[in-house]
Amino acid sequence: MISIMRNTKHNVRTAAKEASHERIVSAAARAIRRSGYDGTGVADIMKEAGLTHGAFYAHFASREAMLAEAASRACAESAAVVSELVASVPPEQALASMLRTYLSREHLEQVELGCPLAALGSETARQAPEVRRVTTRHIKEMIDLVARQSPDWGQPGAHERALVTVATMVGTLLLARAVDEPALSDSLCAAALKHLPPA
Repeated sequence: MISIMRNTKHNVRTAAKEASHERIVSAAARAIRRSGYDGTGVADIMKEAGLTHGAFYAHFASREAMLAEAASRACAESAAVVSELVASVPPEQALASMLRTYLSREHLEQVELGCPLAALGSETARQAPEVRRVTTRHIKEMIDLVARQSPDWGQPGAHERALVTVATMVGTLLLARAVDEPALSDSLCAAALKHLPPA
């Protein structure tokens, strides 16, 4: 009986810690896209997660460890959205649909929920190795996903086109968010869509 009670208490504590960890990572994944790595402080994340600043080290060894996990979460969320989109349309329409969605006004305006590459790309080179490793893995996955939509997938040309497509998508979104003229922002996205044929 005592053993069962101890196990129950342990399980409740473990579940509570996991739920707290989840809240921290979720808040940090939004915050890094919204405010950048340098603009994301531990105290703000803990407050947004509804926890005390002192509880941070029960979950992470360092701020960099939190940022790496937040980057991983942001990348996973972004990849899941794209994968769902690709699965929801006929294969021959997947790349065009992906491009239109990525360069849409909605995605442009949803920085804290959107692609972490466009939100954080210029800052990533100055981050800790674990953050850069997460980003590198996501870029490779994104390139592979784009290449798989090509009729000649597996050939060097498909991979090379995917490299150019991903670089153009991310660069276009970054610039379209950077400018303060909506017409220029729209023109950047429209031009990229025009010159990135879906085949």
